[in-house]
Amino acid sequence: RCTLGFMGCLTLSCVFEMDTTPESYLDLFPLEAIVYLTPDSENVLEDIDPGKVYVLGGLVDESIHKQLTLRRAREQRLQTARLPIREYMVKAPNSRNYHSETLAINQVFDVLSTYYETRSWPAALRAGVSSGKGYVLPDTAEQ
Repeated sequence: RCTLGFMGCLTLSCVFEMDTTPESYLDLFPLEAIVYLTPDSENVLEDIDPGKVYVLGGLVDESIHKQLTLRRAREQRLQTARLPIREYMVKAPNSRNYHSETLAINQVFDVLSTYYETRSWPAALRAGVSSGKGYVLPDTAEQ
């Protein structure tokens, strides 16, 4: 099994360290340092803490596995957080009435790395949340 963890760095030159390993993140890091990012968390990620390890739980089909990553994190007694999509974005009208906060791993990585560089959630969410997810920043909602 491969796990993928993202750890914040202290300098902009090393925005994130990424590593894949057959070892579990539970064996590599102290439980109190791990934050499992899941769109189902009630906790909003307000800032990136360089002392934390952020684990991205990737799923391909969100309709089948609703809340699986949240359950997994709770079973492992890990802190959880979600990206602040609802706090900074609005639902865009669309013909399918589709709105999803579930992002692909590369989109989450784009959001996190852009936020770390800019310290701006609007800029970060613009970089990582595609319009196909049904959310837009308020300044683009009418366009």
